Amino acid sequence: MRLVITKDYDEMSEWSARYIKKRINDFQPGVNRFFVLGLPTGSTPLGTYKRLIEFVKTKQLSFKYVVTFNMDEYVGLPRNHPESYHSFMWNNFIKHIDIDPNNVHILDGNAADLIHECNEYERAIKDAGGVELFVGGIGPDGHIAFNEPGSSLVSRTRVKTLAQDTIIANARFFDNDIKKVPTSALTVGVGTVMDARE
Repeated sequence: MRLVITKDYDEMSEWSARYIKKRINDFQPGVNRFFVLGLPTGSTPLGTYKRLIEFVKTKQLSFKYVVTFNMDEYVGLPRNHPESYHSFMWNNFIKHIDIDPNNVHILDGNAADLIHECNEYERAIKDAGGVELFVGGIGPDGHIAFNEPGSSLVSRTRVKTLAQDTIIANARFFDNDIKKVPTSALTVGVGTVMDARE
């Protein structure tokens, strides 16, 4: 692991977008060689996503041969709800780049069988050849995705009950009403993230 300290958010966003661009371009993805990228949601990656969109628009980067797997999704929130991670990713990133929507994977928090959904997500990652680069934001308490402090280091994609602190923190996205915040989510595990090549 390497720690990169930048002077501010904008510099961090620029650095991370350039790093992602370099990793994808150096990989030289193609028809039989897709780059598998793990992605987060939340406010932290927004600057990075905006910069990646600029790289696509200026033909410095293409997502044509990229497969993505998102880290998490709320349970029970309709896919088209403005705070669902499906909506977040579509509105802030996916619809602005040249990726095949069939290559975008986001957990289904409304699946009839949530455990099966989690198991199938793990299988899909494996079938895609594993994640080449997993991008993640770290929360104030050290959480990544919905893996709260104390989560097993070998955990896999699963259903997680959200900690009260997380519900309170996320209330800002739900009219500051904690009763509107989902109490559980599907999340990749720490082990899932650590399996990535980077």
